[in-house]
Amino acid sequence: MNAPLRLSGQAKDLGGGFTVRRLLPAVQRQAVGPFLFFDHFGPVTVEPDAGHDVRPHPHIGLATVTYLFSGAIMHRDSLGYVQQIEPGAINWMTAGRGIVHSERRPESLANQAYVNHGIQLWAALPMVHEEADPSFVHTPAAAIPQVQVGDATVRVLIGEAFGQTSPVATYSRTLYLDVQLPAGATLEIPALVPEMAVYTVDAPVQLNGDTVAPQLLAVVEPGRATHLAAGDSAVRLMVIGGDALDAPRHMWWNFVSSRKDRIVQAAADWDAQAMGQVPGEVEWIPLPERRFKA
Repeated sequence: MNAPLRLSGQAKDLGGGFTVRRLLPAVQRQAVGPFLFFDHFGPVTVEPDAGHDVRPHPHIGLATVTYLFSGAIMHRDSLGYVQQIEPGAINWMTAGRGIVHSERRPESLANQAYVNHGIQLWAALPMVHEEADPSFVHTPAAAIPQVQVGDATVRVLIGEAFGQTSPVATYSRTLYLDVQLPAGATLEIPALVPEMAVYTVDAPVQLNGDTVAPQLLAVVEPGRATHLAAGDSAVRLMVIGGDALDAPRHMWWNFVSSRKDRIVQAAADWDAQAMGQVPGEVEWIPLPERRFKA
């Protein structure tokens, strides 16, 4: 039986010395379920003078999914939502036909150092919903179901697993789990969705008998239960997946669409500052110099 596809990711500098590990998209695989973008950031100490703020920028055709292990991010968007993102909560922003948002240091942390650590995903919207109305939904940590499965602790961030159902609404069948295994513990995850992958956040794990090193995304065999076993140290794992994409997606900068011409239009709209503005913000990130070619 073949070992699972392992994606090691690439370091990406988002500016100001803020570097992330990007696992998706990859040469070997565009998506797992609806998820076609996977950034693991931190743990990084954010000093008072750090330039890690992400100025207003646009999205179309996707939903951003932000989850923190530690730290805080202040979300503001062109719909007028202002939300401090905190550990354990799920923040789902549907871009649809277009939204603009910023991600900044909260004012309450302006003069102190803190550690940011988390995951940001993009979920492609099904073709029939690519032009959905934009929206933002914050689901606090206390509303996320958590269950003990043997020695494992499982938070069902999105979807259904182990008798628990997340309150987070999605546009297609989607799975997102936060799993913590103590040293020596095991967990068997049924084939909950057609496509599934396991990300090792901080330590190696045995996956169906194969060792997966830290910070790798292992795509599991469809239709097969996944047996996880921690070694001599505790391990935190993220499980992602869902139904396969209904069609390949074109991705350029912050735009995702099944149609190339739609990305060209979105770029023109952003260049003309016709996609909306974040109230109270005057900065914005310009289009990359290297433009999308339809």
